[in-house]
Amino acid sequence: MDSEQSILKERYELAVERIREIAGEWELEEEVTEYFKTVASFILLLDDNRTFIENGGLQRAPIEELQARNAALYEEVQPDKYEQSFLNPAYAVKMLGKELGAALSFVFTEMRSMIGFLYEGRLDDLVIRMELFVEIYGAFVCEKQESGRLPAYVTIQQIIYWFVSDYADVAALQRTRELVVSEGNFAADIIMNSELSDVRYLFAYGEYVSENELAMARFMAGLSQETINTMADTYTEGYRMGFVLGNKDLSKKRTVDLRYQLGFERMMKRAIENFEKMDLKPVIYRAAYSILYHPTLFKNGFFGGTPNRQYEFDHKDDKALFLDKAYVNRKLEVTHTAFEEYREEAKGYAGPAVVETFGEKDFEPVNKPENLKLSDEQNALWVEYRTKAGELQRNYILEEERSFTIIAFPVPEIGDCFEELFRETIRINTLDYKMYQEIQQTLIDTLNTATYCEVKGKGDNRTDIRVQLYALKHPERETIFENCVADVNIPVGEVFTSPVLKGTNGTLHVTRVFLNGLEYKNLEIRFEDGKIADYSCSNFPTEEENRSFIKENILFRHKTLPLGEFAIGTNTTAYVVAKRMGVEAKMPILIAEKMGPHFAVGDTCYSHAEEVKVYNPDGKEIVAKDNEVSLLRDTDPAKAYFNCHTDITIPYDELGELVAVRGDGTKIPIILDGRFVLPGTEKLNIPLDEQCI
Repeated sequence: MDSEQSILKERYELAVERIREIAGEWELEEEVTEYFKTVASFILLLDDNRTFIENGGLQRAPIEELQARNAALYEEVQPDKYEQSFLNPAYAVKMLGKELGAALSFVFTEMRSMIGFLYEGRLDDLVIRMELFVEIYGAFVCEKQESGRLPAYVTIQQIIYWFVSDYADVAALQRTRELVVSEGNFAADIIMNSELSDVRYLFAYGEYVSENELAMARFMAGLSQETINTMADTYTEGYRMGFVLGNKDLSKKRTVDLRYQLGFERMMKRAIENFEKMDLKPVIYRAAYSILYHPTLFKNGFFGGTPNRQYEFDHKDDKALFLDKAYVNRKLEVTHTAFEEYREEAKGYAGPAVVETFGEKDFEPVNKPENLKLSDEQNALWVEYRTKAGELQRNYILEEERSFTIIAFPVPEIGDCFEELFRETIRINTLDYKMYQEIQQTLIDTLNTATYCEVKGKGDNRTDIRVQLYALKHPERETIFENCVADVNIPVGEVFTSPVLKGTNGTLHVTRVFLNGLEYKNLEIRFEDGKIADYSCSNFPTEEENRSFIKENILFRHKTLPLGEFAIGTNTTAYVVAKRMGVEAKMPILIAEKMGPHFAVGDTCYSHAEEVKVYNPDGKEIVAKDNEVSLLRDTDPAKAYFNCHTDITIPYDELGELVAVRGDGTKIPIILDGRFVLPGTEKLNIPLDEQCI
């Protein structure tokens, strides 16, 4: 054991010894003592699991013991326990007071991030968090002995502040390494070296393993190798084609960023083998849980089940405890240092290859007044940080040289239709792209002659919007819309463009939509000259709550966003499958965006790669890649990009009309009453007619 590891081991043992003492002490008020004993007991549970892992328990234990240990680690966040848990800010505030309760609830949450570090053998990450807990406990004991009172909130807040600041450099270095370095990859080792027919391998991650993940792994284990190959080959070939169609050189790349949910390991193993044939090695990292990595509701990386989504929602703004200008500057500084250290590895990063899932149980978040919230000043700082951090990363990972792909599959949690829907999803993901390519070219040829499009809803849908289109200068060799087939966005089925903002006015409305895992009821957005002027939904009792919900999760805290994309989805097969099975509301945006016209707020589809020449299969160059905001990139880059892009689709059954309007006022109907009416697009109605939709 080298000296550094020896010191870490000694620090770990000292921390565990002190935490064992905490579990037996009664020096503080009853509620405070209960809190520290609860957290101490959880950390000691982690220590017990550490011994179990070191002694080979993951390889030898029966599945019943593995399940029991996994359940114990996640027991406190289960809905039936959470209401009376210090992890719940509402309960913590009730028991410990408004400010201290919220802060200590965060501390318990941060202790829970140690689960993943434990399973990955990251002793340093365990030690620094255990020492944080001991330091906070010491502050309570000292204040009790000196004054007989609880410590001031600012005392605990400052301990937390210096924890996140002091270890910002370590976290930045680790996260950057995880992103661009393939050696010693924890998850890849599980995928490539486990017996995947034995679902016990799932418990080696340290993620929550619910019946959903177990059922997914067992289902995948029962699929033929041919089916697995079809799934993985579609996914990896889409990734390769993203480079080909984007005129990007894949041979310069060395790593591919794999993201997936537990249970898909058979597919991921085949994918890794396919990528190796492209000379790409996998980088796979755990979705963020620690505050040092800024966790979000939308998970990037590998992840297991979610025992309680309300728990994650309650803690989404815990950074309000410490977010200030000095911290933002510190984070940007250490991130820059980290990318400098891994500059060469960053050049070889090819981009993410994402396996999305859908079908999870509906979640309606509850806004709790006890939850930490960002102030207006902190909101502005967070927007600034995300903008500058995105710019910084793009200095090392050039957008014009990388690509991506995304594919989606349902999970067993969707219900009894799972197996049929899974087979249908494979079919949807492998539809005849040639047929779609030809039909979509017909759409594009017409749209290229238009000045703007009018889109109106029907029934309860109140959409009424005019979308201004780019004016072609050389129609013989240029085009407005991209003909999107099955490459980076699987499955096939859309044509899209970057609309002109000036002249784009009106209202976009959908009665129900899921965006980034959150449901929106009666989402309505009003545009003035292509920018969001107003917005509302009916999720919560008050207008203030609804507006805050949209601002945080669609506008990503920006005051406004431009309309970055206008598209027409053509995958009526996917729409019919979803409608027939009653799961249309659960379809991921990746598929849902192909099931009707959609509008994306935020950056354009060509964000940070506007100078890369892109051509449709007919040889015409796509020239509508900018808007009035993104054009600021040369003069004021901070105002040109927003680092977000959210698609909102109007389903065919809520669509009254989509009409292309030429300069002379001639109207050319594309879709009327949910049916394609443009000559040459009739085949798209066949699935609709077969199901009488």
